[in-house]
Amino acid sequence: MSSKGADRKIDYVEFHVRDIQPMKAFYGSVFGWTFTDYGPDYCEFQDGRLTGGFAKAHTVSPKGGALVILFADDLEDAVARVEKAGGSISRPVFSFPGGRRFHFVDPEGYELGVWSDR
Repeated sequence: MSSKGADRKIDYVEFHVRDIQPMKAFYGSVFGWTFTDYGPDYCEFQDGRLTGGFAKAHTVSPKGGALVILFADDLEDAVARVEKAGGSISRPVFSFPGGRRFHFVDPEGYELGVWSDR
Protein backbone atom coordinates (compact mmCIF):
# COMPACT_ATOMS: atom_id res chain seq x y z
CA MET A 1 0.00 0.00 0.00
CA SER A 2 1.37 3.41 -0.93
CA SER A 3 1.40 6.42 1.37
CA LYS A 4 1.77 8.83 -1.56
CA GLY A 5 -0.59 11.74 -1.07
CA ALA A 6 -1.19 10.84 2.59
CA ASP A 7 0.85 13.70 4.07
CA ARG A 8 -1.31 15.78 6.43
CA LYS A 9 -4.48 13.70 5.76
CA ILE A 10 -6.56 11.75 8.26
CA ASP A 11 -5.17 8.25 8.00
CA TYR A 12 -6.86 6.20 10.72
CA VAL A 13 -9.76 6.52 13.16
CA GLU A 14 -9.82 4.46 16.33
CA PHE A 15 -12.77 3.96 18.69
CA HIS A 16 -12.28 2.74 22.25
CA VAL A 17 -15.11 0.32 23.03
CA ARG A 18 -16.20 -1.98 25.84
CA ASP A 19 -17.31 -4.77 23.49
CA ILE A 20 -16.05 -5.16 19.92
CA GLN A 21 -18.68 -7.60 18.60
CA PRO A 22 -21.71 -5.27 18.85
CA MET A 23 -19.74 -2.53 17.08
CA LYS A 24 -18.85 -4.91 14.25
CA ALA A 25 -22.49 -5.96 13.96
CA PHE A 26 -23.73 -2.36 13.97
CA TYR A 27 -21.28 -0.85 11.44
CA GLY A 28 -21.27 -3.96 9.28
CA SER A 29 -25.05 -3.98 8.93
CA VAL A 30 -25.52 -0.21 8.58
CA PHE A 31 -22.55 0.77 6.39
CA GLY A 32 -21.19 -2.52 5.04
CA TRP A 33 -17.81 -2.20 6.74
CA THR A 34 -15.52 -5.23 6.72
CA PHE A 35 -13.30 -6.33 9.61
CA THR A 36 -10.00 -7.99 10.44
CA ASP A 37 -9.59 -9.27 14.00
CA TYR A 38 -6.19 -8.94 15.68
CA GLY A 39 -6.84 -10.91 18.85
CA PRO A 40 -9.67 -10.41 21.35
CA ASP A 41 -8.88 -6.77 22.11
CA TYR A 42 -8.51 -5.19 18.67
CA CYS A 43 -10.38 -5.20 15.38
CA GLU A 44 -9.54 -3.22 12.28
CA PHE A 45 -12.32 -1.97 10.01
CA GLN A 46 -12.30 -0.99 6.37
CA ASP A 47 -15.01 1.16 4.86
CA GLY A 48 -13.62 1.07 1.33
CA ARG A 49 -11.73 4.36 1.68
CA LEU A 50 -10.57 4.72 5.27
CA THR A 51 -9.21 2.19 7.72
CA GLY A 52 -9.67 2.36 11.46
CA GLY A 53 -10.06 0.22 14.50
CA PHE A 54 -12.06 -0.79 17.55
CA ALA A 55 -9.81 -1.11 20.60
CA LYS A 56 -11.18 -2.79 23.71
CA ALA A 57 -11.02 -0.48 26.72
CA HIS A 58 -12.29 -0.57 30.28
CA THR A 59 -13.27 3.10 30.20
CA VAL A 60 -15.04 4.61 27.21
CA SER A 61 -15.56 8.37 26.83
CA PRO A 62 -17.48 8.82 23.57
CA LYS A 63 -18.59 12.44 24.16
CA GLY A 64 -16.64 15.61 23.47
CA GLY A 65 -14.31 14.49 20.70
CA ALA A 66 -14.19 15.28 17.02
CA LEU A 67 -17.33 14.53 15.03
CA VAL A 68 -16.70 11.82 12.44
CA ILE A 69 -18.93 12.31 9.40
CA LEU A 70 -19.71 9.51 6.94
CA PHE A 71 -21.15 9.86 3.44
CA ALA A 72 -24.28 8.12 2.08
CA ASP A 73 -25.85 8.33 -1.37
CA ASP A 74 -29.31 7.75 0.18
CA LEU A 75 -29.72 9.57 3.49
CA GLU A 76 -33.16 8.18 4.31
CA ASP A 77 -31.90 4.63 3.78
CA ALA A 78 -28.98 5.36 6.11
CA VAL A 79 -31.37 6.63 8.80
CA ALA A 80 -33.45 3.46 8.50
CA ARG A 81 -30.35 1.24 8.68
CA VAL A 82 -29.04 3.05 11.79
CA GLU A 83 -32.37 2.61 13.57
CA LYS A 84 -32.77 -1.03 12.48
CA ALA A 85 -29.28 -1.84 13.79
CA GLY A 86 -30.05 -0.34 17.21
CA GLY A 87 -28.56 3.13 16.86
CA SER A 88 -30.51 6.25 17.74
CA ILE A 89 -30.93 9.44 15.78
CA SER A 90 -29.59 12.34 17.84
CA ARG A 91 -30.19 15.04 15.22
CA PRO A 92 -32.75 14.43 12.46
CA VAL A 93 -31.98 15.14 8.81
CA PHE A 94 -31.31 18.82 8.18
CA SER A 95 -30.17 20.86 5.19
CA PHE A 96 -26.98 22.88 4.94
CA PRO A 97 -25.27 24.59 2.00
CA GLY A 98 -24.09 21.71 -0.17
CA GLY A 99 -26.36 18.95 1.07
CA ARG A 100 -28.16 17.34 3.99
CA ARG A 101 -27.07 15.34 7.02
CA PHE A 102 -28.14 13.71 10.28
CA HIS A 103 -26.37 12.61 13.46
CA PHE A 104 -26.72 9.28 15.25
CA VAL A 105 -25.45 7.60 18.40
CA ASP A 106 -23.98 4.09 18.06
CA PRO A 107 -24.25 1.26 20.62
CA GLU A 108 -21.19 2.52 22.57
CA GLY A 109 -22.49 6.10 22.74
CA TYR A 110 -20.37 7.67 20.01
CA GLU A 111 -22.13 10.36 17.99
CA LEU A 112 -21.35 10.42 14.27
CA GLY A 113 -22.85 12.27 11.33
CA VAL A 114 -23.91 11.11 7.89
CA TRP A 115 -24.17 13.53 4.98
CA SER A 116 -25.29 13.44 1.38
CA ASP A 117 -25.08 15.90 -1.47
CA ARG A 118 -28.57 14.83 -2.54
